[in-house]
Parts: sequence; structure tokens; C-alpha cells
Amino acid sequence: MNIWEPIILSLKVATISTIFTLIIGTFFAHIFTKYNFPFKDGLEVIFTLPMTIPPTIVGYLLLILLGRRGPVGIFLEEVFGIRIIFTWVAACIASIVVSLPLMYQSIKSSLQGVNPVYEKAAKTLGVSNIKIFFKITVPLALPGIVSGIVLSFSRALGEFGATLMVAGNIPGKTETIPLAIYYAVESNNKEKANTLMLIVIIFSFINIYLLNKWLKKKRMN
Repeated sequence: MNIWEPIILSLKVATISTIFTLIIGTFFAHIFTKYNFPFKDGLEVIFTLPMTIPPTIVGYLLLILLGRRGPVGIFLEEVFGIRIIFTWVAACIASIVVSLPLMYQSIKSSLQGVNPVYEKAAKTLGVSNIKIFFKITVPLALPGIVSGIVLSFSRALGEFGATLMVAGNIPGKTETIPLAIYYAVESNNKEKANTLMLIVIIFSFINIYLLNKWLKKKRMN
């Protein structure tokens, strides 16, 4: 019973996808919070849409885009010779798409809670917008950012539907923990399924517990 391959792959996919969702989510949360522009509401709906539709539909849409006959898939294969579908990269993309709304909403709420007085005071002192963002805005919004990281990582770690559609279940290549559990149950391998289930539950419990402890300590300071 090899359980380490799906665990290592899941941690790899979740870590990479969380890094990307942190960058993308922070950027767009800042843009949507600070500026008004045409089609803003529609774009924001697109960001949060994967949170409200079934993961299998998200996966199917990605399959249409990234597949060998999809616009993105054709471009990547013809220009760069890259094929994404049924690779661990496809699993990363699926995880990014489904976990981005959690990151975005968490960071956006946190940014909206930042008192603009501090940012305005820094501007009057001639501080650049970039320095204001990283030196003032980010530290004040840190609890929401950290919450977004933990929630997005946990969501990516447990992603199943979209991953199955675009990455399949190739042992040692695209088999993540949720996929390994599903197929272990299908093959009546209860020992593997139970072991992986306990690992995920314990890992998620520790993550949320440490996050709550940190947030409580942050509020007390």
C-alpha cells in the first residue's frame, strides 16, 4: 500500500496553487477594493463563480479550454509543445481556480477593514503607493491574508471534482489524496482509504486550530 505518493503530490499541488492564489487574490482584491472601473461587478462575479458551481463543471470548462482541441490547449501544444491535460500541472490549475474565490474573499474583506486614515497619512508624507501597500496595508490586513492562505491550502488539498476532470487519476503522476481515497473505496481497499482520510482530517484540524490560536493572539495584542 503506497500512500506517500498521493500525499507528496497533494502537498506539492496545494502549496504551488496557494502561492499563485495568494498573488492573484491579493492583486485583484486590492484593485477591486481601491478602484472603480467599467465591468468591475461582472469581473468580480467571475472571480467568485467557481465557489458557487459544482467542481465538475469547473473541471469541464477547464477541459474545454486546456484540452487538445481547446483554444489554450492548441496554442500551448503548437507553439511550445506543451500538453497540460492529465498532468500534475492540470491539477494545480484546477486547484487554483476552485480555491481562488476563498483567497480573494478573505483578503478583500480584510482590506476593506483597513482604516484608510493610515494610508492617507503616509501619502501626505510622500510615501509611494507600493511602500504604503507593503508597509501599512498588508500588515493591517494580515489576519485576513493568513486566513485566506490556510483556507485556500485546505481547499486545494481536498480538491476532487475539477482535478479528476482535467488531471485524471494516474498513480504516481496525478493521483492526489482525494482521488486516491475515491479509487481505494472503489477497489475495496479500506485500509488505504481510512489511512488517507485520517491524515487529511488530522492535518486540516491542526491547520484550523493553529490559525484560530494565532488569530486569537493577534486580537489580544
